[in-house]
Amino acid sequence: MSIFRRIRQILSKPEAPIVERSILTIGPGDICEVSLVTYEVIGRTQNQRRSTVVLTLQDGANLQYLVVEARERTNYSLYHPIDGRLDSIQEVPMTIELEDRVYHMEEQYTGHIVTTGKTPFMQGGEQSVWQYQSDDMKLLRVEWLEGRFMLYEGEDILQADVHVIRGS
Repeated sequence: MSIFRRIRQILSKPEAPIVERSILTIGPGDICEVSLVTYEVIGRTQNQRRSTVVLTLQDGANLQYLVVEARERTNYSLYHPIDGRLDSIQEVPMTIELEDRVYHMEEQYTGHIVTTGKTPFMQGGEQSVWQYQSDDMKLLRVEWLEGRFMLYEGEDILQADVHVIRGS
């Protein structure tokens, strides 16, 4: 090895360390575990203004949606889609009753989303979201984008129950 090659290797910058993927940065193709079930992430929706990420998770034919909100502490909620519809974005009710359970609106917001992979809304845009909670701590989420409503039912998840297994 020549002296110039040795000097060049000494002066060259070392390779940057590989940054581990977190639940807020994973996307399609990554694998995560939620409540001891392993899922492939097939889609990602991000509302950067609210620091919210919705991951579309697939386990076989089963689809789930993990909502991650980075606030004072990171909040996790796991949802599954439900059948239903609302007639108008102007007439979203303050309370919704589904199967003898009454949900009360906790929050409503609108924000621009960016989508990657397979998501309920295939392109980003201005999305409206209504979040509800029942007296027995069950959650209901209503999303609207470009004339389409999506309804989800779910529950809060502990932070310890969510793990990134493999990030690409």
